[in-house]
Amino acid sequence: MASTSSSTPAAEEEERGRKRKRAPGAEPAAATQPSKWRKRREHELYSSKLIEAIRLVRAGPSGAGAAGPPRGRAVREAADRALAVAARGRTHWSRAILASRRRRLQAARRARLRAPASPSSRHGAATSASTSAPGQGSSTPPLARKAKVLGRLVPGCRKLPFSTLLEETTDYIAALQMQIRVMTAVAEALSAISATSSSSNSGAGSSSSPA
Repeated sequence: MASTSSSTPAAEEEERGRKRKRAPGAEPAAATQPSKWRKRREHELYSSKLIEAIRLVRAGPSGAGAAGPPRGRAVREAADRALAVAARGRTHWSRAILASRRRRLQAARRARLRAPASPSSRHGAATSASTSAPGQGSSTPPLARKAKVLGRLVPGCRKLPFSTLLEETTDYIAALQMQIRVMTAVAEALSAISATSSSSNSGAGSSSSPA
């Protein structure tokens, strides 16, 4: 009985020591878990939506193209909308991108219906805003000013709490990195297809030319 009671605390102490040794190694494994935007499935989903969006931009009517945004801007907006659709609207930035086009169209429609403001009134509003800005900026803490700037850079994150803003920013940056990788791969594939077609056309032309 004495040997059993004396060996039990030693075994418990040894087991606690093993748990303490394993505990520090478990945290890096969770910290190094890859982002969802690095998964192959997310790449394939965004690639399909990006190609479909670019196809719709290229197949747009020529008459509306003159009044709409330039082709490069239209492709960029289509790529951003495809990225927001790939995010399934689960984040603030993706919902803001999906709603941005509708807001721009509504704002343009209201601007056409509303009478333009006089230059003097616009100048007075700008002067009052510029005079009140220094006082407001001096009383704002530096961290709050940086968070405000960050909220302007990430779509739909102007009025979020700081912790939520950091989460949205982290997810948005990872999504943009994935977007760059996919768009680079698509551009390289299109360049290879164009080079192959041009070389085949030149070869056909040289073979059909008279000797």
